[in-house]
Amino acid sequence: MNSWDAGLAGLLVGTIGVSLLSNGLVLLCLLHSADIRRQAPALFTLNLTCGNLLCTVVNMPLTLAGVVAQRQPAGDRLCRLAAFLDTFLAANSMLSMAALSIDRWVAVVFPLSYRAKMRLRDAAFMVAYTWLHALTFPATALALSWLGFHQLYASCTLCSRRPDERLRFAVFTSAFHALSFLLSFIVLCFTYLKVLKVARFHCKRIDVITMQTLVLLVDIHPSVRERCLEEQKRRRQRATKKISTFIGTFLVCFAPYVITRLVELFSTAPIDSHWGVLSKCLAYSKAASDPFVYSLLRHQYRRSCKELLNRIFNRRSIHSVGLTAEDTGDGH
Repeated sequence: MNSWDAGLAGLLVGTIGVSLLSNGLVLLCLLHSADIRRQAPALFTLNLTCGNLLCTVVNMPLTLAGVVAQRQPAGDRLCRLAAFLDTFLAANSMLSMAALSIDRWVAVVFPLSYRAKMRLRDAAFMVAYTWLHALTFPATALALSWLGFHQLYASCTLCSRRPDERLRFAVFTSAFHALSFLLSFIVLCFTYLKVLKVARFHCKRIDVITMQTLVLLVDIHPSVRERCLEEQKRRRQRATKKISTFIGTFLVCFAPYVITRLVELFSTAPIDSHWGVLSKCLAYSKAASDPFVYSLLRHQYRRSCKELLNRIFNRRSIHSVGLTAEDTGDGH
């Protein structure tokens, strides 16, 4: 194993560790906080988190074994199962992000009717459609024997070894990426740009009120005036940064792998195997970044994390006090 392979293996190990910890923490927050569970986005987050954990436990270790061993890491049946999960979980992850963007679009653009438009029943229906949509492609690939170990990505994923099926497989793979990656990307762009438009409109209204207030307060201290103007600037940038993060992480993580798959199908130029594995690692890294992008940096999840930590430390302190009391009693 050369230095490239060692670096890729280390990247996979790090991704597995971060993904397990962060997605596990999101699940604990969901279990702990009834307020989070009552909201419709909790279903989308739960679906995304469970998919990320399943990918972390099954697919990432097999890819790590494939990188280290430079061959198929498991038997044919297990590899086909892993390839089925890989295809399903990739589509499910992308569509779950699209569902979360739709939820935020409804919440921002239609705030007064949000609770009527996005109930738990509606969220469950969207998750069910996400599963049905995502299951269609791996089920078709399984029926056509297009699941197995792909040496370029060192992974159990979509692949076809028969030259006479190249055109059919290329059409199928293109349709899969168009109806998962491209569809989700279009939904993300549409919804979040609408959200950004509304956010900027509200920022302008707040800015007008702020400037009018500053004009009226002639005797206000210059430092206070500067802080108000700085807060205006931060407010305008905050929404842009968040939306750039949502769309940017989606593109950075998934686009290299999708483009590599399409180039592999429609070009005769050879693709370096290290790049193939790296593009797969980037796709896996979405499972590690999702908890931070969609959950852990939000106020409700941070508060739930603090409550969990406080509960743990309180139990430890009570336990240590009890042990001290027992030791004191034994001493007497």
